[in-house]
Amino acid sequence: MSEIEIKKEVTLGGKIQLEDLIAVARFKAKVFFSEEYKNRVNKSRAFVEQFVREKRRMYGITTGLGDNVNRSIPEEAVIKYQKNTMLTHCTSVGEPMDYETSRAMLFMMLMNVGSGYSGARLEALQLIADMLNNDVTPWVPMHGSVGYLDAEAHAALVFTGEGKAYYNGDLLSGAEALKRAKLAPLVPSYKEGLCFVNGCTSINAMASIAAYDARNLVATADVIAASTLEALGGNLIPFDKRVMEAKPHKEQAITAEHVRNILDDSKFITECGGKNLQDALSLRCIPQAHGAVRRVINDAVEVIETEINSCDDNPIIHPSGDVISACNSDSGFVGMETDAICIAMGYLSKISERRTDRMVNEHVSGLPAFLVANPGQNSGYMIVQYSSAGLLNEIKTLATPASVDSIPTCAFQEDYVSMGYNAAMKSQKVVKLAEYILGNELLTAAQATGFRKHQELPLSTVTTNVIAAVREKAPFMENDHYINPDMEWAHDLVHSGRIREIAESKIGKMY
Repeated sequence: MSEIEIKKEVTLGGKIQLEDLIAVARFKAKVFFSEEYKNRVNKSRAFVEQFVREKRRMYGITTGLGDNVNRSIPEEAVIKYQKNTMLTHCTSVGEPMDYETSRAMLFMMLMNVGSGYSGARLEALQLIADMLNNDVTPWVPMHGSVGYLDAEAHAALVFTGEGKAYYNGDLLSGAEALKRAKLAPLVPSYKEGLCFVNGCTSINAMASIAAYDARNLVATADVIAASTLEALGGNLIPFDKRVMEAKPHKEQAITAEHVRNILDDSKFITECGGKNLQDALSLRCIPQAHGAVRRVINDAVEVIETEINSCDDNPIIHPSGDVISACNSDSGFVGMETDAICIAMGYLSKISERRTDRMVNEHVSGLPAFLVANPGQNSGYMIVQYSSAGLLNEIKTLATPASVDSIPTCAFQEDYVSMGYNAAMKSQKVVKLAEYILGNELLTAAQATGFRKHQELPLSTVTTNVIAAVREKAPFMENDHYINPDMEWAHDLVHSGRIREIAESKIGKMY
């Protein structure tokens, strides 16, 4: 997302897209409520208060949770029970969520509970928006959830002035963080303990960030692969429209079109490319491999955006006047899609690692060994490929699906669980690892172009600008030097979307 495209404000009430969530979570856009949003929240809350007066039996409001569903909560304890729900659900452990993921979870609470089916007070939701707008971010341990509840409870506890939170980067008690932001803590009322710990808000937060970055990475991979193809003097015939027509997956055709358009003004490819009748699969299979990944990520984005605009709470306070106990809090859709993201990132990474290996391998590249002028006394880019191999192995271990597992909880009342939380959590990690692998290929391609024959023949406009971006902080390696900062810079160029944007300035939007 370029700086021009980043929204400064996001107003809730209509359909929300991934870019809106990222604007708030990553780039600190301010959050506001439309009149439609306020009206539906107030209407839903009015139903809850009416039903309490009527002494209706309602799950999690006048009854216990889980297997305690058959145990009533005394009227004088109903409100205290909501606070107790937050306290007893704070069971996630270990290292905390990163800053943007915790913010994304708050945003998802506004979407889930503000959908008009949850029954929380508007003032409770306004506090969450005020926390986002004033940089109060809950400290939330990440591990130990089967699908929802635990991470959310740590965040919800901050609303009441307990727990821990960051304020402008400083870790404080929840009470002190709210105080410094001049915000008053919430005393939870009917339904509010339950609705803020319930649903898929943490899962959808992690999945949204993973899907957004994965979508950027697939487009960026097309740019990097084109740069590698050019550096190696590859054959463009496999990207021909006629080949795409013979196997008409639209994502495959889009990939091929990207590569053709990126390289269409490369004098070097025109004069020196295509000397091999048939290139290795890591070069000629770019449309098919990247296209398959693009399809998976597009499907994930569609599912996750549906979830963002859904109510994942239970029970639902329906506008018809019914309280419906069901299970929209199940995370099967997102769990399976984020497992698929992990597999897709592994697929994208394995072909990228092979392209990196081809560039450093003198036996197949036609370039100096390990892309350094004096191999032997210099290792050059030898160990960059090792890094990609190690990262790829880590991705492979994380690509085992979490969503196929189920361990019963709550005395068999919850005898099936989604495990979508773990799928979403690892998808974030896998996307970041894949960004490093593509960054390694980017760095290697920039180095490889320095050794190509016929230096007088210009590279494509896109490749020239991509290499210039790399060279801002990663110099051409004449002799061995400290290479880790170069690799981190290449990763930053990939993650930020800058490489994709360089290509888009010439060929248009890539997703």
